[in-house]
Amino acid sequence: MEYVEIARAETPRGEIVLRERRAENGPTVLELRVNGVFVMDTRETTTERALAGAALALAEHPASVLVGGLGLGFTLHEVLADTRVERATVVELEQPVVDWMRDGTVAHGPQFLADERVTVVVADVAVALAEAAESSYDLVLLDVDNGPGYLVHDANEALYAEPFLVAARRATREVLVIWSAAEAPQLAAALEAVFGNVTATPYDVHLGERDEQYWLYSARR
Repeated sequence: MEYVEIARAETPRGEIVLRERRAENGPTVLELRVNGVFVMDTRETTTERALAGAALALAEHPASVLVGGLGLGFTLHEVLADTRVERATVVELEQPVVDWMRDGTVAHGPQFLADERVTVVVADVAVALAEAAESSYDLVLLDVDNGPGYLVHDANEALYAEPFLVAARRATREVLVIWSAAEAPQLAAALEAVFGNVTATPYDVHLGERDEQYWLYSARR
């Protein structure tokens, strides 16, 4: 396996690297890493699409959707595939990630962001939701870290706790869905406390030579 660095950036929160994994007899895979921690790649996008699909299936009228975390754009892409969506706001903390998607460093990026329904906001999603008006978004989909048990940034622990979830509930009209790399009973408890309901759905995925189980946590307002 050969690894080729495509882009690198330093931010106040650390180092972001975009690299390719090139196998001799396999496809080239684009991979995003933050502070040395794997975040996502273009080989296994099941959970990103499942995050969007699970939320959209729960929503009656998902006209306005907020996606927390742009990443490589697959959650957003799935959201835009739903013709009921009239407006999709993506909140991404790191400007370099947005730049790489816009300028074609990520080859599919310009196409994903070209949809006229898309607005990209470079900000902390906690701030964006705290500043949003009540019931601003029919759906809120959060894929901003690896879940409370595998944090890329320690500060993101707050995104899975009750004070943040209260702000998220106020900004959500119908459904909130959060992705986690592992089962997170503390997140389920926090969602139950804030929303009065929670559904935890496991998803089996195959990563390279190993099987993993990811989780989606959803709550209805």
